Amino acid sequence: MRRLLWLLPPLLVVLGFFCYPLVLVAQQSFTGDAWAQVLSSAEFGQAVWRTVLLAVAATAGCLLLGTFLALVLAFAPFPGAGLAVRLVDAVLAFPSFLIALSFTFLYGSAGVLNAVLGQGTLDFLYTPWGVLLAEVTFYTPFVLRPALAAFRQLPGAQLDVAASLGARPWRVLWRVVLPEARPALAAGACLTLLLTMNEFGIVLFIGAKDVVTLPMLVYTKGIITFDFPQASVVAVVNVALSLALYGLYRWVFSRTGADRVGLDKA
Repeated sequence: MRRLLWLLPPLLVVLGFFCYPLVLVAQQSFTGDAWAQVLSSAEFGQAVWRTVLLAVAATAGCLLLGTFLALVLAFAPFPGAGLAVRLVDAVLAFPSFLIALSFTFLYGSAGVLNAVLGQGTLDFLYTPWGVLLAEVTFYTPFVLRPALAAFRQLPGAQLDVAASLGARPWRVLWRVVLPEARPALAAGACLTLLLTMNEFGIVLFIGAKDVVTLPMLVYTKGIITFDFPQASVVAVVNVALSLALYGLYRWVFSRTGADRVGLDKA
C-alpha cells in the first residue's frame, strides 16, 4: 500500500501534464472533417515526404561522419583528443537552434563567408541542403558517442591477431571492428532518426524555402492560421510516427544487446 502511495504523485504528473494534453489534441483532431481535409491535401503528403527524406538523409550523414570521427578518436589518438571528446559531450547539451544561428553567421546571405567570397557566392543555406547540413552537424554526436564507446571496448589483442594473420587495415576494419560496433551504430542511428524526424528549431530558424516538415506544418496550422483541428491531425500523425520509431529503437536496442556497451548511460 505504501508503494502505491509513492507511485501516485509521479502518476498524477504524467497523466495531468503529458497524457491529458495528448488526449485533448486527439479529441480536437476529430472536429468536423479535419482528417479528410488533411489526408487529402497535397501539402500534408509533401510534408510527410520531406520529413522522412530529411530524417533518413541526416541519419545516413550522421552515421558516416560519426563513425569516421569515432574511428579517428579511438584508433588514431592525437594531442587534444580528450578535449575533442569533451567538446562533443558539450554539443549534446546545446539547443539545436544554436547550430542554425551559427550557420546563419557563417553561410547566410550576410554571413562571414559571403562577405569574404562575394555576395551570393554561397546560396545553399536556405534550401533543404542547408537544413540537412545543420542537422548532420548537430546530431552527429548522437552516433559518435556510442560508436566511440564501442570501439574503445574492442580488445587490442583481437586487432593484433587479425593484423598478424596478414589482414590489411581496411579488412580488419570491415571484418572485425565494424561488426563488433554494429549494435552501438544501430542504436545511435535509430535514436538520430527519431530525433531528426521531430526536429523543429533548425527548420524554423533557418527558414529554408519550401522546407515544410510535419512539426513545421503543425506550427503553421496551429499558430499562424489558427486551424487547430487540422494542426491536431498533423500532430497525431507526427506522434504516431515518433512512437513507431521509438518502438523500432527499443527493438534494435534489445535485439542487438547494445546495452552491453552502456548506451543507456550515453
